[in-house]
Amino acid sequence: MKISRLLSIVLLLALPLTAMAEGDENEWNATLRNQYFSGKTITESSDVIELEAPYRAEDPALVPLKIVSKIPQTQDIYIRKILVLVDKNPFPFVGEFELTPDSGKADLAMRVRVNTYSYIRAIAEMNDGRLIMTKKFVKASGGCSAPIGADLDASMKRLGKMKFRLDGGVKAGEPNLAQLLISHPNITGMQMDQLTRFVKKSHFIEQLKVTFNGKPVLTAKTDIAISSDPNFRFYFVPQSAGVLKAEISDTSCESPTARDACTKGSTYSESYQVEL
Repeated sequence: MKISRLLSIVLLLALPLTAMAEGDENEWNATLRNQYFSGKTITESSDVIELEAPYRAEDPALVPLKIVSKIPQTQDIYIRKILVLVDKNPFPFVGEFELTPDSGKADLAMRVRVNTYSYIRAIAEMNDGRLIMTKKFVKASGGCSAPIGADLDASMKRLGKMKFRLDGGVKAGEPNLAQLLISHPNITGMQMDQLTRFVKKSHFIEQLKVTFNGKPVLTAKTDIAISSDPNFRFYFVPQSAGVLKAEISDTSCESPTARDACTKGSTYSESYQVEL
């Protein structure tokens, strides 16, 4: 009876702590807001973009994240850039994604690492300079330090290989969904190799550029919070048949959180012939 009563007390005490964690904006208010948007006005709303993410992640190293745009990409009004942050990650920056009217839709999907209970934020910058933010609270733990699998050697042999996937046919003059699958371990610098028991230094994709017939569709700067074997979904508008091309470059850093001592890695590319 005493043990049962003690457990009940512990659970009751934990409830307000959970509620406080979900409302914790300290990292954003004290650091991130000024770091990325000093002196700028940000409107919090789901009228322009909305963030979809699980409330409780099944795998903290593979948290599905989807950004859904509520407006079309036109020459007059469009989302120029989307910044994604995970407040409580050791390195909160997930990625900065640049879009154009040729994207057709500013929807994005990817898998990310979440290291502890935290808000995930997506901040859209419009072509007129307005900033609109949406956020989701995700319960996850250990996503950035999840051990490297035993197949790292095999993964390194596939390093940089890419594949485009376009399902359902391609329609001219309309936004078409494309998927880019990349083979890369995206090592965070906080993971232990299960075979050697050593912590590997970070090695991750830093730049991504997707073009169609030479015109930018999606340009991104990414970091260690992107999952291993990244998988990006995005839209593009083809006016004719042509070539969809992806280029990525990676980097290695001695510290998982500092970017002042990094070594440029390699560049890889892949092309896909689009037929209409």
